[in-house]
Amino acid sequence: MSRKVVRASKFRHVFGQAVKADQCYDDIRISQMTWDSNFCSVNPKFVAMIVDASGGGAFMVLPLSKTGRIDMSYPNVCGHTGPVLDIEFCPHNDNIIASGSEDCSVMVWEIPDGGLTTSLTEPVVKLDAAANQELLCRDVGCVSQELH
Repeated sequence: MSRKVVRASKFRHVFGQAVKADQCYDDIRISQMTWDSNFCSVNPKFVAMIVDASGGGAFMVLPLSKTGRIDMSYPNVCGHTGPVLDIEFCPHNDNIIASGSEDCSVMVWEIPDGGLTTSLTEPVVKLDAAANQELLCRDVGCVSQELH
């Protein structure tokens, strides 16, 4: 008298739908650098991704409304001389982002409200660290342009 036991799951009646291509980000060359950090950061206005760049580090900041295929000539944020390892948006200001690089520097950038129209090369603030020091941009505490 064996009874077939069905494992009850609260997800057994949940079905997913594939996202349409016009709601995705397509053709973005994400960096191949492996590091103990995220390759992207998101806030209510923008999504930022570390991208492959020759001659230094760069990352791309896109408005959330800009979906679909992203052109290779889309403006980047490129001011580091080494590969970008970490990026993080300020929790208090959606237009401020900090980036840490292998060149032992942290840079704070201000993104215009509509997004980038030209490549951004000059940071608002640059912080140089000692060589061989780990730089992770976690919990960027910025109050009136002070980096904590």
